[in-house]
Amino acid sequence: MPKKILLDCDPGLDDARALLLAHGDPNIDLVGVTTVGGNVGLSRTTRNALALREYLRFETVPVAAGAARPLSGETRDASHVHGESGLGAAVLPEPTLAVDPRPAVDFLVETIRAAPGAIHLVATGPLTNIALALQQEPGIARWVASFTIMGGSFTRGNATPAAEFNIYADPEAARIVFDADWQVVMVGLDLTLQAQANSAVVERLGRLGTLAHELILPLATFWVDANNSDWDGQAVHDVCAVAHVVRPDLFSSRPALVTVETRGEFTSGMTVVDFDSPFPNALVPVTLDVAGFWSYVEHVYAIVAGQHA
Repeated sequence: MPKKILLDCDPGLDDARALLLAHGDPNIDLVGVTTVGGNVGLSRTTRNALALREYLRFETVPVAAGAARPLSGETRDASHVHGESGLGAAVLPEPTLAVDPRPAVDFLVETIRAAPGAIHLVATGPLTNIALALQQEPGIARWVASFTIMGGSFTRGNATPAAEFNIYADPEAARIVFDADWQVVMVGLDLTLQAQANSAVVERLGRLGTLAHELILPLATFWVDANNSDWDGQAVHDVCAVAHVVRPDLFSSRPALVTVETRGEFTSGMTVVDFDSPFPNALVPVTLDVAGFWSYVEHVYAIVAGQHA
């Protein structure tokens, strides 16, 4: 029985590849997509989700638009990484199908409430929509089958030395989410930086025909970390979060108590991870079977490539 995934995202180079995985894996039933402002503004993340839905041919999956700004503080984006459109060098046709009329928060609550214990909620952007949904209906924390995020770290950040971007973009929302009555699977930077689409991976992906040349490669090769002399490819952060739902065997994880710093002058958005706490609220993947991960991802992408041949 495929696992039902509801994906809250901000496409985004790696969100787009996470959507590709969630759509293409026959062991996943993608039941909905909600969008949030993050990597680029909400209008663009929503347009990108709609365009990807039509390009990848999962037109019956609802896409609902959510929060454009954090619960408080300034709005931040990462367009310097993802490009003005959010999809780097990928150019997709303008979508023709409409966004779901429901606000993302209503869509999240209604979908989870309707199938208690069946929905695996995955969030790969700032956690604003999830926090608002919890405020509207705290019961969703008990009704989901699992809750996985891409966000945080237990060493250093990427938006600041202390904070990973998704948490930094809305620390108050992240605090609400980690304080809720569920276990958060925190797929953070320390794990995702192990999943780099390096030159060997890109070469293999390049053999996937039309899908590779129209979507995968323009996403995978757009951003280069010019400040890192050892850099050899983008980390596919958000792909890891989706992969964890269906292939947890590829990850080694540790329980931890995770708290979010919301007031520090230099540490706002930091995830403080205590692996020794007797009261864990999170499961934190720490190591990845890199070869197994790429074997899985490339297999799924090949399935979708066959549909686009």
